[in-house]
Amino acid sequence: MKTEARRESNGGGTVEKAGAKADGALKGKDYDKQLARLHAELVELQQWVVHKGLKVCVVFEGRDGAGKGGTIKAITARVSPRVFRVVALTAPTEREKTQMYIQRYLPHLPAAGEVVIFDRSWYNRAGVERVMGFCTEEEAKRFLQIVPLVEKAIVHSGIILLKYWLEVSPEEQTRRLEARINDARKIWKLSPMDVKSYSRWYDYSRARDEMFAATDTDFAPWYVAHSNDKRRAHLDIINHLLSKVPHKRIPRQKIRLPERQKAGGYKEPDYPYKFVEPRASRGDRQ
Repeated sequence: MKTEARRESNGGGTVEKAGAKADGALKGKDYDKQLARLHAELVELQQWVVHKGLKVCVVFEGRDGAGKGGTIKAITARVSPRVFRVVALTAPTEREKTQMYIQRYLPHLPAAGEVVIFDRSWYNRAGVERVMGFCTEEEAKRFLQIVPLVEKAIVHSGIILLKYWLEVSPEEQTRRLEARINDARKIWKLSPMDVKSYSRWYDYSRARDEMFAATDTDFAPWYVAHSNDKRRAHLDIINHLLSKVPHKRIPRQKIRLPERQKAGGYKEPDYPYKFVEPRASRGDRQ
């Protein structure tokens, strides 16, 4: 089956190298200022999506340690989780393994007034499942043949489908994964599968290349973001997402809080509340 291939310029380099150099580290104050502006626009987008009943689906894929989770957190930090829903499915159950492969993803697609963000998606079959032997080569190739048809049906149903691939250099991936080993806050991010996958860099590169060749279509293109600099990647992806979902600011009336009712004889009860002990301000630790 032939697909409508889309090829956007990447500056003449490979996926790994193109755009990898940033113009110096972005200072925290500059990042916070730009992110605050983008968060305000994401709220405007949220209101427009609800107002117009838009359906938006955003797929995040990429290397282990490329920053997918952090990017999603940056997008969703100031919006409603009832509008911006994040879907991060666990490994399939025994029952789900007997279903049509993409079946378990379909119920999570957006309804009117929703933005659904997939933290990894049906493209698991083209990446980790294929590289790590959880599916056969025949199953992986069949998936690559069929998925453009499924995505065309998704788009024709009125869903705005955006697919992002986050690319990180081998050196930066190593630095990030090693940082997780001895950091109690991050150790949960380093799964046994991440450790096994680490040595298979070029197997993943080949799988990614074949995935792009088969599924980078005019109606559902892939957008590649280099994420060695996480802060720049967050800002660039949010800016791009906002540009791909046309929206307008919805005028609203000025809000004034009404006066509170009078106590009307109410008195606080003499109840033995169990208060949370205030320890944080003193810097105490258990």
